[in-house]
Amino acid sequence: GRGVIHLLSRPSVPALTTSYAHGTSSRSLRHSTIGEALLQSVERCPDREALVFLEEGIRKTFAEFLHDVDQTAAGLLALGLQRGDRLGMWGPNIYEWLLYQFATAKAGIILVSVNPAYQVSEVEYALRKVECNAVVCPTAFKTQQYVEMLRKICPEIDSCTPGDLKSAKLPHLRSVIVTDSRHPGMFHVDDVRQAAGSEHTRLLQDLQRKLCVDDPINIQFTSGTTGMPKGATLSHHNIINNVCIFGVRMGYTWKPKVRICLPVPMYHCFGSVGGGMSMAVICLYDGVLLHPYRCTFIYGTPTMYVDMLSHYTPTKYDLSSVEGGEAKVTILGYGTTENSPVTFCGDPLDNEERKVETVGYIMDHVEAKVVNPSTGVIVPLGKTGELMIRGHCVMLGYWNDEDKTRECISPDGWYKTGDIASLDGYSYCRIEGRIKDMIIRGGENIYPAEIEQFLHTHPKVMDAQVVGIKDQRMGEEVCACIMLNEGQECTAEEITAFCKGQIAHFKIPRYVIFVDRYPLTVSGKVQKYKLSEQAEKLLGL
Repeated sequence: GRGVIHLLSRPSVPALTTSYAHGTSSRSLRHSTIGEALLQSVERCPDREALVFLEEGIRKTFAEFLHDVDQTAAGLLALGLQRGDRLGMWGPNIYEWLLYQFATAKAGIILVSVNPAYQVSEVEYALRKVECNAVVCPTAFKTQQYVEMLRKICPEIDSCTPGDLKSAKLPHLRSVIVTDSRHPGMFHVDDVRQAAGSEHTRLLQDLQRKLCVDDPINIQFTSGTTGMPKGATLSHHNIINNVCIFGVRMGYTWKPKVRICLPVPMYHCFGSVGGGMSMAVICLYDGVLLHPYRCTFIYGTPTMYVDMLSHYTPTKYDLSSVEGGEAKVTILGYGTTENSPVTFCGDPLDNEERKVETVGYIMDHVEAKVVNPSTGVIVPLGKTGELMIRGHCVMLGYWNDEDKTRECISPDGWYKTGDIASLDGYSYCRIEGRIKDMIIRGGENIYPAEIEQFLHTHPKVMDAQVVGIKDQRMGEEVCACIMLNEGQECTAEEITAFCKGQIAHFKIPRYVIFVDRYPLTVSGKVQKYKLSEQAEKLLGL
């Protein structure tokens, strides 16, 4: 059929005739809860090493991990938490993150991934928005004082019995569980493990039959570069299937030994689903540091790879075991938290052009289309428009926010990504930028990402962000906000001269300003609307 890409292997025939793709597959979707998937892996390979946390000195086989998960899940029930309650996980990548990710799923409790960089007002907003009943955190990590911040929000904690907090600001919060030391009014993780009696173990076993694959099991806050964060709610079905399909694409299911180094944060969908969940669902070994453990895959964001390369010296680090981190097999993926997350992913055998210019091809059982944002009509093949996604990966919705959910999921089930993209005949996707960032200058649509990529080729430029500035005649004008490499000096004229004859005249920045830093969200995304305001002030407009 038209637009169907049958995914037995990499697409070799250009089957698309318009900007609509459907990744059909001979592999059926998996119908299991997270608890069932973990149990199946433990039955297959009980004594295989499942995870290593080097700094904490923790190593667990699959059977040992399941034992800890069951004890903790029964302990949470003993604390009075029930199926459907929310537990906030707030902290860096520590063993307890993985432990509670699986223990909550087994007990039917919804895990809320809280950004470890949140400050007092942000964490208060997140915990109140989803009405968290419990929070798990370390005392502190680096400069983040977790317990102290919770005390600021809930001063009542110092004088309460653990598990019986009654807080004015967070009325639903009952229990705070600390991973590393003891504090008044709070549980220690050991208390939770030891809380369960035989009746709670029985209760946990009975509960397994009642859990449904479509139950909400994880709330991930999206860091929206505008407005307050929203709680994207994912089900067992969302997460399990994304992991299975991603694992097949990466080759995890047939490689003899897969060890993932996981520096990406677990509060992110990429870290918790692509990392922690992969380990348990596909039964692979999940390393946490590179060098001594011969990891075969390194997960990372673009910034992380840049940092790794700048620190890398062959004599100091032996990376011969790595596949997914070597330039020749770098694999790019694309997704959004609201899509559990991966919807397009490359193939290890893709040629360099595809690796560099696309985010890969459509995932199994997923539909994608590119539409004209103002009419909703599918655009011709190869043309740009808004990317939309439908399928098993689309979230249940934003927690407690029907209006925002309706804004991004249409009545017929399509999720609006807000990304400008194009598809080729093989369903490979190019991402051009964000709709919100698009500049309309005198009727011309301008994508900042395109100009930013060009400016990055200037030898003096370290980073470039392009924003629209209000203009009476043109509607908007292009402004480049540039960070220079250390010790460099540059003028606006030098930048505009560099652009002339290289990019279309209407894309050449009308304004160029030099900055030391950009306004960022907590998760490190540039807030373009703030940058635009700052630029207008600087330019005296």
